[in-house]
Amino acid sequence: MPDGPETPSTPARPLAVLRAMIDSVDHEILQLFARRNGLVSEVAAFKRTTGKAIRDFQREKELLEDRRNRAVPLGLSPEVIESIWRLTLWASRDRQAALKAEVPENIEPKTIAIIGGHGEMGACIATMFADLGHAVMIADVDTQLTNEEAAKHADVVVVSVPIDATEAVIRAIGPHVRSDALFMDLTSIKAAPVQAMIDSSEATVIGVHPLFGPTVHSLQGQRIVLTPGRLKDNDQWLPWLRTMLHARGLNALETTPESHDEAMAIVQVLTHFSTEVLGRTLANLDIAVDETLEFTSPVYLMDMLLTARHFAQSPDLYASIQMHNPRTGEVADAFVDAATEMRGIATSKDREAFCEVFEDVRRLFGPFTEQALEQSSFLIDRLVERA
Repeated sequence: MPDGPETPSTPARPLAVLRAMIDSVDHEILQLFARRNGLVSEVAAFKRTTGKAIRDFQREKELLEDRRNRAVPLGLSPEVIESIWRLTLWASRDRQAALKAEVPENIEPKTIAIIGGHGEMGACIATMFADLGHAVMIADVDTQLTNEEAAKHADVVVVSVPIDATEAVIRAIGPHVRSDALFMDLTSIKAAPVQAMIDSSEATVIGVHPLFGPTVHSLQGQRIVLTPGRLKDNDQWLPWLRTMLHARGLNALETTPESHDEAMAIVQVLTHFSTEVLGRTLANLDIAVDETLEFTSPVYLMDMLLTARHFAQSPDLYASIQMHNPRTGEVADAFVDAATEMRGIATSKDREAFCEVFEDVRRLFGPFTEQALEQSSFLIDRLVERA
């Protein structure tokens, strides 16, 4: 019996039979993905021996175009097929990174000390270095190994403690960090910690800020900021760090500590502040969130998910982010001014002023508005699928 569409004269197959046939096809697809994964492992081995990069943008472009074109005559949505294969390519890159495809074969293993390695971000970075073949030591409040002992015997010392304690920890262990070592921190504020590392040690100093949380499913494609503070003549630590991060699939951005903190005033302080104001407003209005979700649009649901996600996390973390950035007051004042302006326009029903503000903001975003429409539509589609 053919597997294609039934003709009107053919008796309909029972639903249970059709579902069993779909299960069988799905199991075949899983077997094919397993075969594909095996080939990806061979690709990773080839790339490691030849020095080729994990990601090949031209190859990905050609592959996606091919899969879209092949989908059409098969009666499949090219948009859906592209989404499936983009996820497949992401998984492929992650697999190659886990297999050390971009780690040079002759790389010298280092001894890495993670100060605060039992915290979530410390543990995440510890796992990353261990996966790359380095020996990792953990020093934390619950370990017998002290911060000072770990610092003395490490090639790379990474400070991953709460922002409030970072400078004190740095100044305590700095004198114990070897002059030929790399001294790093992972806080979201860079100027003060970097200066503390420079003042308290003679090591190479690079401030680091992962622009992701420790619970991400993969490091593949995540961004991380490097803010060099002290680099020595013929110092290989910065190229080494770039290589390690890139090998694990991270995109490294380099800037100064001061430029980083200025950018974070918008990227973190403004966005977190606006989220906190939204959450506080809902609480002050005594909104029954569950009831509003019955009438939710995808965009409102996305806002609620991001807001609830924010408040599901550590208040101490967000308090530190808000209270340690030197531009927090300036950014908060600008937010309040904008809120007051929009309140006045809305309550006076000044449609002309509203449209003028709308156009001003649209001009600020420029071409990014088109990208935002496309990518947010993709996110909304995925969100609706999971609802």
